[in-house]
Amino acid sequence: MQNQLVRFNSAIKNTNFSKLSKKEQEFIKSFALDFLLSFQEIRNLIMIANDIKIWDEGSLEDFIKAPKKSKEDKKQLSKKILKELYKKYEDLKNRPNSYKDFSSKVEYSPKGIKTKTIEKNSLGLGQCPVASEKTRCCNLFTLDAVESCGFDCSYCSIQSFYNQNLVIFDKNFAEKLKNLKLDPNRRYHIGTGQSSDSLMWGNKEGVLDALIEFARKNQNIILELKTKSDNIKYLLENELPKNIIVTWSLNTPTIIENEEHLTAKLEKRIESARKVANKGVKVGFHFHPIVEYEGYLDEYKKIYNKLQKSFSPNEVAMVSFGTLTFIKPVLKQIRAREFKSKIYQIPLVDVEGKLSYPLSTKVQMFKTSYEAFKSWHNKVFFYLCMEPHSLWKESFGYEYKNNDEFERDMLDNYFKKVAL
Repeated sequence: MQNQLVRFNSAIKNTNFSKLSKKEQEFIKSFALDFLLSFQEIRNLIMIANDIKIWDEGSLEDFIKAPKKSKEDKKQLSKKILKELYKKYEDLKNRPNSYKDFSSKVEYSPKGIKTKTIEKNSLGLGQCPVASEKTRCCNLFTLDAVESCGFDCSYCSIQSFYNQNLVIFDKNFAEKLKNLKLDPNRRYHIGTGQSSDSLMWGNKEGVLDALIEFARKNQNIILELKTKSDNIKYLLENELPKNIIVTWSLNTPTIIENEEHLTAKLEKRIESARKVANKGVKVGFHFHPIVEYEGYLDEYKKIYNKLQKSFSPNEVAMVSFGTLTFIKPVLKQIRAREFKSKIYQIPLVDVEGKLSYPLSTKVQMFKTSYEAFKSWHNKVFFYLCMEPHSLWKESFGYEYKNNDEFERDMLDNYFKKVAL
């Protein structure tokens, strides 16, 4: 027993054991000691218990049926009990989620956000941080106008790169941007929505002033402002150069309510896009991530139909599709959070080095979504974001030979669209 206790105390280190309720902790400890669980079995038990808690699927005790008395060897019995538990756990991940009554049972508490302005050593301009030869990539350049985000989307990869409770502004951002030398013979697509939301902070620290002047001075760039906010006051009150496009990341009311905390509601995002388009600014829409749950495709189709009724294709530069892709640091962050979420209650298969839905699920998502926009085909640029090469042909009916060909076609379409 002493050796088993030492093993248990060693196994719970660097896990989320302390985040479980006292009752859950006592149950796991008792079960582990009684059934002589191995180091890895104890850690698996803690992970499953924590996942079940976050997914709001009950408690570990609901999933384990340990007999009070048995003639079987305890080690053999534990293998049988754990095998049944693992099957139930996999079943939870493989069935489409249901958000029915989920939000009414869970109260979300906004995190405390602080902002800080510092003198950064360099301008944060570089290739998209998730760019990879394993997926078809548009070779986007990302500009870190602000670091970290005040919104709190459960799936966001930003949480693994920055301190989520501290948002950083660069005191000399405008000066650095003004002095940036770009190749005048090259075209660029630069986005500011990868390290933070592009609009939620408005013109704080003169960020939007600097970006608009940068776009005005460099007509060989497409500057994309990507947002989940409805903070468009600055855009409506100022003249914008034609090479600015403003894009909204959209999702269903179900996902916005349960997973995209603190962001603007769907109707507010679409309404904001309509007002910006009325100014003659080209807009775009990202459906990334599309999330599978009961009835999800029908709910997404309602948004697709609304957009086609609310905007003409001449006003829209692009529509992109993508889905949940997790790297291990992001999953670790999510599992350590004190909140409820179903966002990673999915099969989590390896797809080109990242954890995501099976390819068959992705094809259904993207093909159905693309076909729903039939009236915009050949009039608006559609693309898949951070997805394997193979999915393009199956989803869109066409594909690119390489990332450079994809980038050229995107830039051709964007520059033609903003010239209208």
